[in-house]
Amino acid sequence: MKPAEDSAASSATEIVRWKTGRTTHHNDQVAREEPLEIRVHGRSVAVTMRTPGHDRELAAGFLLTERIVSERKQLVEIATCTASLEPQNTLDVFLAPGVEVDFARLTRHVFATSSCGLCGKASIEAVKQHFPPVTSNLTISAAILLELPARMRKAQAAFAQTGGLHAAAIFDTRGKLLVLREDVGRHNAVDKILGHGFLENLLPFNAHILLVSGRASFEILQKSLAGGIPVVCAVSAPSSLAVEFARASHQTLVGFLREGGMNVYSHPERVAA
Repeated sequence: MKPAEDSAASSATEIVRWKTGRTTHHNDQVAREEPLEIRVHGRSVAVTMRTPGHDRELAAGFLLTERIVSERKQLVEIATCTASLEPQNTLDVFLAPGVEVDFARLTRHVFATSSCGLCGKASIEAVKQHFPPVTSNLTISAAILLELPARMRKAQAAFAQTGGLHAAAIFDTRGKLLVLREDVGRHNAVDKILGHGFLENLLPFNAHILLVSGRASFEILQKSLAGGIPVVCAVSAPSSLAVEFARASHQTLVGFLREGGMNVYSHPERVAA
């Protein structure tokens, strides 16, 4: 039986397929994209376009990477907001007494598209959240790194149905897949795995590898730093700012991890021959 989270990630639709001059009618699966509003004590702090599924993890990851919470005990509950006109797309977060929220500092409180987790940020300085540099002494075999894309791809059930979802995955140093999440937004997929780690008291992921299915952007590196991740890999290219950030944060950044090769852009000492 298909897990409920997988079924929530796609939706059936009728299509007309053109091929070699002929048309045929089919049913197809497309990736679902819906808004999720995140509230803190009833006050809206973010609306992001996401693929439904693991929404509480997404909210927890967002709270972590936005520096609203840093310890599991600070988060009391993430509940469906029944007072909302769309309760299935609205979560209300309740924090422990004494946890202060600087709502004025929260700058992603209007709208973020599924492709850009930074949309709605008020300034470049607001984007640059402050997390300590990585201090992990982890090393990882290059041979194991080269096996990770195939292992991630094999676990992408929703992508296999739709071809339209990003993935983020956490592996240990032996190459074992620990958690994978899919979403129409690459930053959402990362928030979901960080939220999973946060809710399950698994953070920091300081002896682990993050692999993302697309490119490595600045925000992906920043979010991974919030989780203490020392090695970040992408099957596609990094941006210049991602490279600069990784070097400054003592993170190993690997790009173009595919087809038996890779580019190491920062702190190559963690990749063993």
